[in-house]
Amino acid sequence: PCLAYTLAQVYGVESDLSEVARRGSGSACRSLYGGFVEWQMGERADGKDSIARQVAPESHWPELRVLILVVSAEKKLTGSTAGMRTSVETSPLLRFRAESVVPARMAEMARCVQERDFPGFAQLTMKDSNQFHATCLDTFPPISYLSDTSRRVMLLVHRFNAHHGRTKVAYTFDAGPNAVVFALHDTVPEFVAAVRHCFPPESNGDKFLKGLPVPPVPLSDELKAALDVDPTPGGVKYIIATQVGPGPQILEDPRAHLLGPDGLPKPAA
Repeated sequence: PCLAYTLAQVYGVESDLSEVARRGSGSACRSLYGGFVEWQMGERADGKDSIARQVAPESHWPELRVLILVVSAEKKLTGSTAGMRTSVETSPLLRFRAESVVPARMAEMARCVQERDFPGFAQLTMKDSNQFHATCLDTFPPISYLSDTSRRVMLLVHRFNAHHGRTKVAYTFDAGPNAVVFALHDTVPEFVAAVRHCFPPESNGDKFLKGLPVPPVPLSDELKAALDVDPTPGGVKYIIATQVGPGPQILEDPRAHLLGPDGLPKPAA
C-alpha cells in the first residue's frame, strides 16, 4: 500500500487505489484506508471491482486495543501467496468457506464493528481464524502456519475468557505463527500480565512490551490457577501494544520517517 500510495502522489492520481494495490498483494488494498476496512470480493473476471471499502473510521471504537504477540521471526516454510494458490487448487473446504461461510460472516462482522459489540466481534474473529487454518490443513500437501506457542496463546485466551465468564480477549493468526490479540483498553493490563506469567521474558524484560504504555498489574492467584499452564520462557519474544490507526500518511518531518537524506534506510540505532 505504501508503494501504491506514494506513486499515486508522485503522478497525481486521485482515483481509488485499492484495486491497484491488490495486484501487488491482496491484503494490501485494505491498508489504503484507516480504521476498519472490508476487502470486497467483487464479481468481475478482471478483478476491477475487487476493492476495499472503509466500514468505520479509526475514531469509531477508541476503546479497542491490539496486541501483537511476536513468537517467531524465522522465515516461513511456506509463503502466504504460494500457500493460498495451493489451497485454492486442492482444498474443498476453502471453496465451501468462500461460497457459504464468508459472505454472512463479513456482514455480521460489519455489524459488530458498527455497534461496537466486542463479544460478537471477538468470537467471530477467533472462529474465522480457526477456520482459515483448517483450510490450510485441508490443503494437499497440508500447510501449518501455527506453532506450539501459537496454540498455547489460543489456550491462554480461552482460559482467560472462561475465568471471567465472558469474552474479553480474542486471537487471530494470519499466514504465520504470531498472534494478534484484540481487547478493550481496560482488559489489556491484566492480559499482558497473564502473557508474562505464561511466557516469562528470558532476557529482555525491560523491552518485552513495546508501543502504547500498559501499566503493570498483579495477577490474581485465582487467574493463575485458571490458566493452569507450565510457563514457557521466551515463547513470546515481545508484545507490541497498539490500536486501530489511520491510512497512509505523508510525513513532513524528516526525523519522523525511516529514510535518510540519501533516500536509503537509516541505520539501526
